[in-house]
Amino acid sequence: MEIWQAIVLGIVQGLTEFLPISSSAHLIIFPWLFNWETPGLSFDAALHLGTLVAVLAYFRREIARMIAAIPHALANPVGLLMGRVDAPAARDLDARMGLLIVLATIPGLIVGLLFESRIEEFFHTDSTSGRAIGVIATMLIVVGVVMLVAERRGTHDRTAPGMHWKDAAIIGAAQAVALIPGTSRSGATISAGLFRGLTRPDAARFSFLAGMPLVLGAGLKSLLDAIGEGMSGHDAALFVSGAVSAGTVGFLAISGLLRFLQRRSTRIFVVYRIAFGLILLAMLAIR
Repeated sequence: MEIWQAIVLGIVQGLTEFLPISSSAHLIIFPWLFNWETPGLSFDAALHLGTLVAVLAYFRREIARMIAAIPHALANPVGLLMGRVDAPAARDLDARMGLLIVLATIPGLIVGLLFESRIEEFFHTDSTSGRAIGVIATMLIVVGVVMLVAERRGTHDRTAPGMHWKDAAIIGAAQAVALIPGTSRSGATISAGLFRGLTRPDAARFSFLAGMPLVLGAGLKSLLDAIGEGMSGHDAALFVSGAVSAGTVGFLAISGLLRFLQRRSTRIFVVYRIAFGLILLAMLAIR
């Protein structure tokens, strides 16, 4: 892979990680469409670390408050998660949000530990690329329909401070399903938030924050594995170039999507997902 290709894939990652259209799908589809070398899961992890930095930078104040509230969260985790706090203070809300993020991480962590190697083998191997693209196209369409239903069924009247443990558990389950490329982690978790009645911006904000632990863990593990196997200077340059472009574009994508969702619905992404999925199925049929 060339440096410019790594930068292009970083831009693709930065845009599609936060827009609900599946970053993993696009990172697999782009090399398949243009006959590029398959980058592999380690390079994907480097790109995800780039977008993780974008989340950390954008939500730095919220994250700092949650870190400062860790002792308070550990002192009364059950009460905070169950909402057993009358007139909660700002520290209570920060502690509860941190606990909700931890709870939303657990399903994805379990599924990742059990099935990561199988997912990598199926979606990042040239011999299974045709079937992998078929699965991706199907998930693009299916989750697009789910997003449309979530838009119509959601009440859009709850905010993040009013979330409780059931919300986090359901969003966490959606995040676990999103390990299948084509699902879209943000698409699945935002839809789950909408089904729970959250406003669009708050569903998106929690989606981005809830993804941090899993992205950090998976990214560091894959990067350490790549270093352990021997990383050349060219490989390191690819990782850095991709991560920097992903982080820069990702920061802009977060800001743009949150502003967009304050006044618009997710229907444009539904149309994109379904159209893209149908195009991919058509391309598979004629290849």
